[in-house]
Amino acid sequence: MKLNLTKVTNGCRLGKIKNLGRTGDHTMDIPGCLLYTRTGAAPHLTHHTLRNIHGLPAMAQLTLSSLAEHHEALAEYKEGVGKFIGMPESLLYCSLHDPVSPCPAGYITNKVLQKSVIIGVIEGGDVMEERLRSARETAKRPVGGFLLDGFQGNLMTLETGLHLLSSVTAELPEDKPRLICGVSRPDEVLKCIERGVDLFESFFPYQVTERGCALTFSFDFQPNPEETLLQQNGTEEEIKYLDQTKKIKTTDCTQEMTSFEINLKEKKYQEDFDPLVRGCSCYCCKNHTRAYIHHLLVTNELLAGVLLMMHNFEHYFGFFHSIREALRSDRLAQLKELILRQ
Repeated sequence: MKLNLTKVTNGCRLGKIKNLGRTGDHTMDIPGCLLYTRTGAAPHLTHHTLRNIHGLPAMAQLTLSSLAEHHEALAEYKEGVGKFIGMPESLLYCSLHDPVSPCPAGYITNKVLQKSVIIGVIEGGDVMEERLRSARETAKRPVGGFLLDGFQGNLMTLETGLHLLSSVTAELPEDKPRLICGVSRPDEVLKCIERGVDLFESFFPYQVTERGCALTFSFDFQPNPEETLLQQNGTEEEIKYLDQTKKIKTTDCTQEMTSFEINLKEKKYQEDFDPLVRGCSCYCCKNHTRAYIHHLLVTNELLAGVLLMMHNFEHYFGFFHSIREALRSDRLAQLKELILRQ
């Protein structure tokens, strides 16, 4: 695994991770994100429907807990994890925990992982001295990259976390990728990119889908972002509605709805025959309306999760494509301003 940086601007890194996979012929663009999966499958989607999503990340995320749970079956199967889950050609990243449903620590590395590239984990909580010590010691090890752990949740203030990130990444070698755990919201992603983070998890679209919501935020950093936002999401009244967050119960825990999404369970979408996002090229937006998704949700049809997942994944992956384009054209500040305004 080799990182080639093509541009570094104010700490933001643009480039490619090369020599990935068994044959070393895979690449991955950074900044980028992993494909979030649950036991090797994208939530709500079959492998066939997954292929209809544009801009899929080159690398899929598995969790060590799921591998440990199926260790006996994998040992008997003897043909590798990728083929077992139906993704034989995909690059796989194994994380310690599921970012949506954190699992208990304590799993032991098994034979499935012995030939894998090891990612060094940077710990230390909110103590600067411990973070720096962890970074310096881990940087001495023969690891392929670095995982910045412990920044998720409400364990520390945003200002503290960002200050720690800046200090930690300054201690890490430039030629190895940095992945952060538990950060996936668009505004948080941009702040981390400014501090030298390369890769992110993509669990945010899944959380939005589980709320019965659709991502609708604009990432078109054109000269008139306010007009773009109005064209994409509708009226000014709707934008004001988006700014009001609310608590919605999901399968695992109570999640807070963000201003980057709309709640399709709301009655006002019952006769809204626009696509989820005007101009979106995903399968859902090209073939269905907000009113139809609303109907599927209120009648508890499983198809609602499938269509929302397809849209939310494609919208989120498009956001990362826009980040890379903004870095190439030195317009990340415009994109960040647009995202923070929403």
